[in-house]
Amino acid sequence: MTDRTRPATFTWPVRVYWEDTDAGGIVFYANYLKFFERARTEWLRGLGIDQGALRAQTGGMFVVTAADIRYHRPARLDDVLAVSAELAPSGRASLTIAQAARLGTQLLCDGTVHIAWVDAATLRPARLPDAVRRALPEPPRGNTP
Repeated sequence: MTDRTRPATFTWPVRVYWEDTDAGGIVFYANYLKFFERARTEWLRGLGIDQGALRAQTGGMFVVTAADIRYHRPARLDDVLAVSAELAPSGRASLTIAQAARLGTQLLCDGTVHIAWVDAATLRPARLPDAVRRALPEPPRGNTP
């Protein structure tokens, strides 16, 4: 894909299941990272980036190198969250993705996740493939919420 004018923010629905909650009946904090992963994967898929095929073709893959998460309000069993992913300014071998989980208009959790492109055999950083660069939307200017 080469259409860099598509909407900047991608949103994916995630239902909270029993297995996602803790003894207090709210989403266990680490599960927001799983929700963010699902949204990032679907965002990439929507851009035409099939991570499995890309690994087979290029010998590279994405790995998470850092996550900065803030929790604001709890989600509960059966809530349907809107989990978003938006490209922030990034480098030649990595992407920074601003992510959030919302219930309606309420912000529950937000943060940034940094993913790097590495050689799958050595796990050493590598430059993002041109096909990935072309598929990515332009990151927004200025600060990303």
